[in-house]
Amino acid sequence: MSDETGISPDVYTNSLGMDLIPIPAGEFYMGSLSDENNWYRNERPLHKVSMVNGFFLGRYQVTQKQWTDIMGVNPSRIPGDDRPVDRISWSEAQEFIRRLNEKEATGKYRLPTEAEWEYACRAGTDSRYSFGDEGSELSDYGWYSENESTGAYPVGRKKPNPWGLYDMHGNLWEWVQDRYHDNYEGAPADGSAWGEAASNAKVLYVLKGGSWITSAVGCRSASRYYYSPDGRRSRRIGVRIARDI
Repeated sequence: MSDETGISPDVYTNSLGMDLIPIPAGEFYMGSLSDENNWYRNERPLHKVSMVNGFFLGRYQVTQKQWTDIMGVNPSRIPGDDRPVDRISWSEAQEFIRRLNEKEATGKYRLPTEAEWEYACRAGTDSRYSFGDEGSELSDYGWYSENESTGAYPVGRKKPNPWGLYDMHGNLWEWVQDRYHDNYEGAPADGSAWGEAASNAKVLYVLKGGSWITSAVGCRSASRYYYSPDGRRSRRIGVRIARDI
């Protein structure tokens, strides 16, 4: 049974107290149009993606308490149990997932793919943000350069998107599974992760969502950035966990 958003009310809560929202299968257009004024022109071409399978996605970014419960250490600069963990690498996020799968006796936890992340962020919308096109409304939904300047804020303090996901715009950039490519030429159309780049390409992975120090432009649904998989000292980077249904 689903509510008016099309999302099942059956939220999955694991042993760490992480709430994961069921995201339905469906289709959407990924990327941006030329008038979105994106930074690096890396959000094109706009292309149709068919999400064959539904999945779960964390209602919130992984908190410092959840991270410490699994990893035993908290790398974040500003401590707080309900603040999202930051200063973590892509490789450390993968180790967190490995240990979480071990603790839960499953193999279903993983990073979301870039397409899954954007699909869930948009939540059925095709506007610049999940709430519309006006960046002036962003303060109601996220922490970014105009309303926060010291670091990531505790999760869930702003309004959620239409599918009940918090902090999808701002607070922290979030790791996804995909290798970074300069544009979407040849990108998967089925929602899967985009793997190997050219053999001579530098290994970088995609970040989505913007951060507490990012402008409104960088917090759009289509916005994307990149970072080395072993780079971990950025206070702007965190993670949100997906789970297979």
